[in-house]
Amino acid sequence: MARVARGFVVVAALAALALAPTGAGASAPRLASAQATVPSALSNRLPLERLVFSHPVAATALPPLVLSPALPTAWRQVAPNAVQAVATEVLAPGVTYRIPAPTGISCTARCVFTGVRDTSVAVATDVVWEDQLLAQLGYLPVTFTPAAPQATPSAAVGGVFTWAYPSLPTVLRAQWGVGSDNVVLQGALMAFQLQSGLATTGQADPTTWADLVQAANAGTTDPHPYDYVNVSMALPETLTLYVAGRAVFHTPVNTGIPASPTAPGTYPVYLRYLSQTMSGTNPNGTHYSDPGIPDVSYFHGGDALHGFIRASYGFPQSLGCVEMPFSAAKTVFPHTPIGTLVTVTP
Repeated sequence: MARVARGFVVVAALAALALAPTGAGASAPRLASAQATVPSALSNRLPLERLVFSHPVAATALPPLVLSPALPTAWRQVAPNAVQAVATEVLAPGVTYRIPAPTGISCTARCVFTGVRDTSVAVATDVVWEDQLLAQLGYLPVTFTPAAPQATPSAAVGGVFTWAYPSLPTVLRAQWGVGSDNVVLQGALMAFQLQSGLATTGQADPTTWADLVQAANAGTTDPHPYDYVNVSMALPETLTLYVAGRAVFHTPVNTGIPASPTAPGTYPVYLRYLSQTMSGTNPNGTHYSDPGIPDVSYFHGGDALHGFIRASYGFPQSLGCVEMPFSAAKTVFPHTPIGTLVTVTP
């Protein structure tokens, strides 16, 4: 049965393994016991599999480790009685590989696996590499400067990330961090997926990774400037639109009343409508249906930016949405494609 051991999963105990013979004339295999382990998640920084024998065995005597889907591998000697298999090409994040763990081996001049037990392991997402690619392509509010030449534009290398827009509110900058799966990264990935015609999940699935690498190699950068929306619930309530890091538009807005408040936080726009009929239930139990609500950008559950006619603006009046005059909504809407981050601050 599989168990976790220092980040690895034990997948098979080899009960009848053989050593390669020590002399040229040897004909009968010498037996040894061994244990096979694979990591619980694959990474370019980890071996694919490790074999530890009870007696010395040469890595050069072992047959290749054959994965599905195909991936070139090589055995490396890590101790007289231990070998590990490494990938000789870069692993694609999100891909699940079937890795054979030997259950038997026979050695004469060369070793042959007499049985295997397959285990399926997914490649862990390399968040730093994801940061690098999205920064290079202009989807993040940071730039990336490689520390060493890249063999190809998409190659993962060490480097320096620099915040590109000092004028953006510090509340956004505080949510960004290299190597962390944060909302800034999620919004950037959604924006990339939108441009690539992919489902805007904000998750780095294998198809998204393939497109990221292709876009980096082709130099296909984000065709739009970095947009951001900040909503302040401090009275009078206001919305500020940032384009390419600069505050370019301000408007008074209405957020949710205490019985149905707007949720503070930072969220990516995930759904949009040019016009929509909004319907639901008021806090007092009555129902409403408002047709023709224009320029709607949903960013958190049922909370959305949109136009709405009120006698005045600047204080809580909605059921959670951020309402603004029709003319203001028309100005803001082109700058809130899917993936655009909206911050609501108390």
